[in-house]
Amino acid sequence: MFWQKALFIILILFCLSPWGSPPVALALGLALAFTIGNPFPQLEGKFTKYLLQASVVLLGFGMDLGSVYRAGKRGILFTIATIFGTLILGYFVGKLLGVANRTSTLISSGTAICGGSAIGAVGPAINAEADEMSVSLGTVFVLNSVALFLFPVIGHALNLSQNQFGVWAAIAIHDTSSVVGAAGTYGAEALAIATTVKLARALWIAPLALLFAYLYRPNSQAMELEAEGQKPKTKSPGSVIPWFIFLFLAATALRTYLPVWIQPSIYDSLVNLAKAGMTVTLFLIGASLSRETLKKVGVAPLIQGVFLWIVISCVSLYAVLRIL
Repeated sequence: MFWQKALFIILILFCLSPWGSPPVALALGLALAFTIGNPFPQLEGKFTKYLLQASVVLLGFGMDLGSVYRAGKRGILFTIATIFGTLILGYFVGKLLGVANRTSTLISSGTAICGGSAIGAVGPAINAEADEMSVSLGTVFVLNSVALFLFPVIGHALNLSQNQFGVWAAIAIHDTSSVVGAAGTYGAEALAIATTVKLARALWIAPLALLFAYLYRPNSQAMELEAEGQKPKTKSPGSVIPWFIFLFLAATALRTYLPVWIQPSIYDSLVNLAKAGMTVTLFLIGASLSRETLKKVGVAPLIQGVFLWIVISCVSLYAVLRIL
């Protein structure tokens, strides 16, 4: 019906307005799906996938490799330990709770690095379905909202320094936007530290996506499905190579090494375009979800996400208090 399509377009425009945000976009998409349904189901497939990949590529223009290297070189071992420790713990927790493999991988990746951006990169690399992406993103965004308000309160209660809080927020809060919000509330120094440390961690998106693309290559998926008594899907080898990750790396290199006379505002515009694309993608992902899917998935992914978040928050807080 015409009014349904009109409402769909109005909601997208609202998501792109100053009042919109990625979590709001996902919530509005879910609300649409659970009420009138998605009037444009043809957008749920390749269009959403390619829009997500393009947004991830453009995010690369927001990362200066020099600044990221300087921010991350001192804590490189701690970064590696927390990222891969979270992924390993997430794997076993997901198995224990019976969470689907790809959903578990997405939640673990989002917790380990940078929330929605990591999920957005890893999802296409492992050929995740729309419902798997939606459940994972929803879990991460709920925890982001809690952390945005809870972390500054805990920081003041423990009398954390600006440096300590900045590092802790960058490690334990999923999305960069929530890191910036929480650290900005705490203080200007905490904000500067949190932003650079978070960018250093975000650079791990590329190797992580490539790693999971290899682990989820066709032969591995076929063996996994056959073990579960299902017929494996046939995919060409090229269809699982995450080419967009190489473009993401190229974008970071261009941002770092192109001549200095190029205006920073150009990079800012590209990053803003990426954020807009990510916001629209989250709306489309939410609009593709159904009640049947949520019932099938259950609460296990949320339990996994909460558990991983509490563990990484406590471990990183302990490390910050002991080291910084």
